Amino acid sequence: MAAVTIDSLLQNPTLLFRPKAKLLLKPPRSLDCSRNRKLPLSRGSCLCSFNPRRTIHVVRASSSETALIGNFDTSSSDDILYKDIFPVKRIEKVEGKFFIRLDRSKDQHDWQLSVGCSLPGKWILHWGVSYLGDSGSEWDQPPKRMRPPGSIPIKDYAIETPLKKLSEGDIFHEVKIDFNPISEIAAIHFVLKDEETGAWYQHRGMDFKVPLVDYLEDDGNTVGAKRGFGVWSGAVTGQYRIMSQVVYFQVIYRIPSEPTLGDVGALQQFSNVLLKSEASHADSQNNSIESKDSKNKNRCLEGFYEEQSIVKEVSVGNLVSVAVRKSPETGKVIVCLETDIPGDVVVHWGVCRDDAKIWEIPAAPYPPETTVFKNKALRTLLQPKATGNRSGALFTLDEEHFGFLFVLKLDDNTWLKFKENDFYVPLLGTSSVPGQYGQSDSTSEEISSKSYTDGIINEIRNLVSGLSSEKSQKTKTKEVQESILQEIEQLAAEAYSIFRSSITTVPEEVVSETETTKPSVKISSGTGTGFEILCQGFNWESHKSRRWYMELKEKASEISSLGFTVIWLPPPTESVSPEGYMPKDLYNLNSRYGTIDELKELVKSLHEVGIKVLGDVVLNHRCAHFKNQNGVWNIFGGRLNWDDRAVVADDPHFQGRGNKSSGDNFHAAPNIDHSQEFVRKDLKEWLGWLREEIGYDGWRLDFVRGFWGGYVKDYLEASEPYFAVGEYWDSLSYTYGEMDHNQDSHRQRIVDWINATNGTAGAFDVTTKGILHSALERCEYWRLSDQKGKPPGVVGWWPSRAVTFIENHDTGSTQGHWRFPGGKEMQGYAYILTHPGTPAVFYDHIFSHHRSEIANLISVRNRNGIHCRSLELYMVG
Repeated sequence: MAAVTIDSLLQNPTLLFRPKAKLLLKPPRSLDCSRNRKLPLSRGSCLCSFNPRRTIHVVRASSSETALIGNFDTSSSDDILYKDIFPVKRIEKVEGKFFIRLDRSKDQHDWQLSVGCSLPGKWILHWGVSYLGDSGSEWDQPPKRMRPPGSIPIKDYAIETPLKKLSEGDIFHEVKIDFNPISEIAAIHFVLKDEETGAWYQHRGMDFKVPLVDYLEDDGNTVGAKRGFGVWSGAVTGQYRIMSQVVYFQVIYRIPSEPTLGDVGALQQFSNVLLKSEASHADSQNNSIESKDSKNKNRCLEGFYEEQSIVKEVSVGNLVSVAVRKSPETGKVIVCLETDIPGDVVVHWGVCRDDAKIWEIPAAPYPPETTVFKNKALRTLLQPKATGNRSGALFTLDEEHFGFLFVLKLDDNTWLKFKENDFYVPLLGTSSVPGQYGQSDSTSEEISSKSYTDGIINEIRNLVSGLSSEKSQKTKTKEVQESILQEIEQLAAEAYSIFRSSITTVPEEVVSETETTKPSVKISSGTGTGFEILCQGFNWESHKSRRWYMELKEKASEISSLGFTVIWLPPPTESVSPEGYMPKDLYNLNSRYGTIDELKELVKSLHEVGIKVLGDVVLNHRCAHFKNQNGVWNIFGGRLNWDDRAVVADDPHFQGRGNKSSGDNFHAAPNIDHSQEFVRKDLKEWLGWLREEIGYDGWRLDFVRGFWGGYVKDYLEASEPYFAVGEYWDSLSYTYGEMDHNQDSHRQRIVDWINATNGTAGAFDVTTKGILHSALERCEYWRLSDQKGKPPGVVGWWPSRAVTFIENHDTGSTQGHWRFPGGKEMQGYAYILTHPGTPAVFYDHIFSHHRSEIANLISVRNRNGIHCRSLELYMVG
């Protein structure tokens, strides 16, 4: 292979190498991938595999190519046709240690639980306790004397304490909790939070539980010394090291004052006692159930030290520079690509002949280290530069090509795109764009409008055939038939709208001034384009920083690069509760998440990276500003200064003078009477103001069970959202504590609400979430089909209106009202991301160790063209 030296094309001082964090990273490896196609990269735990099972066609560089490279002179910009710099974001994993220690405090009377982390960051211990006799998994706040300095109470169930370095030069950030062993506390529970990234670190998908008594059951989340070795007379100290788990225990065995039979010569009979540990443990459990006093009296604490690995994902910014010039000697077009991304970077590339941007393989010659990929594209390993921490390659192309397409492959699980699309570099008619970040046209439609309309037409055919069949006419009610007809009408309208948009129109200048045009048909389908992937952009604790909008703004490019097209933001209004779900003055958008100006900045940044934005609007209830003459809070202030006529009449807590509620009452705040004309008028204007002033593209509608869906239809037709989804939360069907297989009645209630909106909004598929709980937790996979072999949730009946999810701020986060089975999260995402419907991914899962797996599943969904109406179901193994 000819040796090639690639000189720098773009002398840009901003193209600098960003050094990786050095803490506990694996040592760098060779950049040469030609001899070992499975050689690990230098990005910590990332691996690069070129799949040796597939035949690899290696194309060597020709001598003419070498000559062209050598003659590539960038000192003059006269022959530069195009120049651009693309910013990219990638994730690096930094490994550290996390320890838990239980030991006696310095005074030898109390005990002390210590938790520490070696990674830099703003670490918070979110913790609470459970007491003797408690059942379930709920936490309580600890006594005030247990709380370390700087602790903040969280509602009535938890405490948050920052981890700090106790002295200069300490490796660990640490917190110490002192407690009296003679107390009613049975266990200490906690999770670790990194406030810099918003990530939560749990134990096997649950909280860490440190038991302070011997008889607590191990739910799989217990840490500490293992019980069950019996009780000894005197004191014995032992130390155990379990290599396979990298866990260290230091155990102190306390000996009761009155030894039982068999305790004599205990030290000599240690091995026998170990063999009988199960029987001894059972006896000790039976004896310990007598009373709380006897439990405390016989409580035996065991000190331990446990150390675990912890991985933090850090977002790193890099640059990709591209320049295009025409060789005066050969007339060929030369593309130079460079990047400061460290390690082995593979360019997956091709060319296109027109605006359709369909990938093709160009004719040789190719750069060194180039392979053919499935006869559809080429892959080139970028070569390190002689100077600086950069790598690059030169690509020689014929003049006939319209554009140069590429994506960057860092390893089998990490691909870098530009704003969700392939990088695109124009080759014909290009003009120099010096110093601009990503100004090139990067639009690369993976699914053509034709294939999309074909899918709509096929769905219409299926609906029509099902409606017209003799058997169907006998079994379907009139209401169901009308519902199907409405669905057909809306699908036809969408297909027609797409058809009209594809027709070439006459330029506006040539249209006669006296000629009037007909208004376009307005469509509010509730599903956007059908290819949306929704990110919930917050959790229950996001408001605490008071700058959440700015924190999320910094992650905008990263969220876009993962493949998300829509983001759901938290409630923006002034609220009695810090989370935003008890709104007060609807026009005051200075909340615990940030100011109105910061919200505008965030929305603008998200739009710049191609993400649509949903506002979380609470229309069901509103907190009052003033009391009425009876001392009841039902008079409102601010711009919408309603009186008690705006409150429903059948909620006894707030003495409203409106009409009866059209739904279920929410008893914590006055429920709004949407039957009042002035209420609907004001809310329509408010939604329109949010669209115009903030730039929201659509809505997430809170607690829609509280009012009729027909009112939602009015609000959505007035505000014309790109996408809308309602939270219709309802209990599933159970018999004697077991979930029923048939959940038709549950999903029917959700579908009824969607029907009431005339299909203008989708709804969260609570049915599918509940069924996935039982199916995955108990391996009851038969639950994943209904009696007709279709998906058993809303997605099986009305997929274009089903927003599937496995977790949100209510079910997970620190609330944990209905947490998804621990360790099964990725199985849940594998289901919803490979099925029809619009999948929603929870923020805590995105910014956790699940990140790369979620990104892979999103990539699978996009590559296979799965959308909300897909007729075939996709499953990944």
